[in-house]
Amino acid sequence: MEIIEKIKAIGIVPVIKIDNAKDAVPLANALCEGGIPCAEVTFRTSAAKDAIKEISQNCPQMLVGAGTVLTPEQADEAAAAGAKFIVSPGLNPKTVKHCIEKGIPIIPGTANPSDVELAIELGLNVVKFFPAEAAGGLNMIKAMSAPYSNMLFMPTGGIGPQNLNSYLDFPKIIACGGSWMAPDTLISAGEFDKIRLLAKEAVEKMLGFELAHIGINASDETKANEIASSFENIFGFAKRETPASFFAGNFIEAMKSPYLGTHGHIAIKTNYLDRAVNYLKFRGIEFDSSTAKFNDSGKMTAIYLKEQFGGFAVHLLQK
Repeated sequence: MEIIEKIKAIGIVPVIKIDNAKDAVPLANALCEGGIPCAEVTFRTSAAKDAIKEISQNCPQMLVGAGTVLTPEQADEAAAAGAKFIVSPGLNPKTVKHCIEKGIPIIPGTANPSDVELAIELGLNVVKFFPAEAAGGLNMIKAMSAPYSNMLFMPTGGIGPQNLNSYLDFPKIIACGGSWMAPDTLISAGEFDKIRLLAKEAVEKMLGFELAHIGINASDETKANEIASSFENIFGFAKRETPASFFAGNFIEAMKSPYLGTHGHIAIKTNYLDRAVNYLKFRGIEFDSSTAKFNDSGKMTAIYLKEQFGGFAVHLLQK
């Protein structure tokens, strides 16, 4: 499902409570500027419907959904206001069936195997896991994933910077919901700059960008060997050979023949390559799709940006 794929690519779903619809657009802009173009606006306030409408009409780059949807009527109100997906704290068969019939993507809450089996019976393969930490956390999700191998989860409740990546590392989890990057107090106070920074920090924590290595374009194999040997002799960086290059330690790569980049390349590793590409594309960064590399499972492992920096090409690398 397209909406689920978009949520998975973003990785974090801010769960927000808006008391005044006037705060909706500034909040959405702050989240987008921080790198999270997604929000679940909870139906816990009377302003929810109008807030969703404001975001939908004024922030087309934002994937906006409705949370805490308890009835079919609320689901209809949310969809009419522009919500692209529905999230509920529990699994109400009536509401789920209604959304399915109307073609509205819904992610209902589950907390145990019985809930998951009901979701399967209703034809769903993605559910919310709530309240995540109180209901057993990641260990509970892993335990339930064994018998329900086709089910995917979006945990919410008790998740923050301290455990975000632990959850996202598990492949059965499409994204994590949370409110730590947009707490009620900051929204009510209109401190959207702080929300932008918290969103940025959340994305940076999730993606975990780090320098992997620097590649040097040598003129030929002999010169590449000499470069790597020099780093080994001077700094003790052990030399090793690969089909295309010589490495000196983990951080210097001498290419046997010139590759991308005037001088060479810089490799940046990330926790989740697909999400990193999605994040950077959202920020206007372009990629050279012809350079993408994939493993035997079809998962992308590396890709180059189109732009060079100081004569160096840059590529992302899956950790």
